[in-house]
Amino acid sequence: MTKSGDKADARPAGMEEAAVPHYHGHRQRLRERFMEAGAAALADYELMELLLFRSIPRRDVKPLAKALIERHGSFAEALAARPERLREIPGLTEGAIIDLKVTEAAARRLARGAIEKRMVLSSFSMVTDYCRTAMAYAEREEFRVLFLDKKNALIADEVQGVGTVDHTPVYPREVVRRALELGASALILAHNHPSGDPTPSAADISMTREIATIAQPFGISVHDHLIVGRDGQTSFRGLKLL
Repeated sequence: MTKSGDKADARPAGMEEAAVPHYHGHRQRLRERFMEAGAAALADYELMELLLFRSIPRRDVKPLAKALIERHGSFAEALAARPERLREIPGLTEGAIIDLKVTEAAARRLARGAIEKRMVLSSFSMVTDYCRTAMAYAEREEFRVLFLDKKNALIADEVQGVGTVDHTPVYPREVVRRALELGASALILAHNHPSGDPTPSAADISMTREIATIAQPFGISVHDHLIVGRDGQTSFRGLKLL
């Protein structure tokens, strides 16, 4: 026979165990692994989980994190996805979408801060890293210009045009006019190929040479044109196209 006291003791223990969701221990272990081993020790979906922990505190977010990575291909591509595409993921809250876009903006701001007021040509890897962070995973083509002073420090970074998945309208005279307004002495051009392949097209080459030709009489040089994509980046200077 079971004593009434045994029943009373057993029920709270069972209730207490059920009250702690199974994913709580997982969250703590994942946080500890991140702090001890760094982001490199985590898979893309695990890093996504860490972001979703605060946005969605009362649910197991591992399936959601995996769905985001599977849908978009990588952590970076998921962050760069447009909000309307993120809303297609069942269970992803509006608060979580905002947090993802804030994280993307923070990454871009961090990359920009690394090259601002630095000798850009002596930190060329920072320029390529910044351009990849800013554009490599965008779903539409963007054309941007880094305007440099006589010491090759950054004056301004401006998006001059946003187009479709395979074309952005660029107006060479407007690029040079803006350089004159800012007092720039040199330019680094950059755009992305959403297809992932950074190989320059004939139109890319023609447009770059036209900008260089118009800028030359004003003492403005085009140092390089970078094309970035998910599969890497291409330098016109490196290909001897400038």
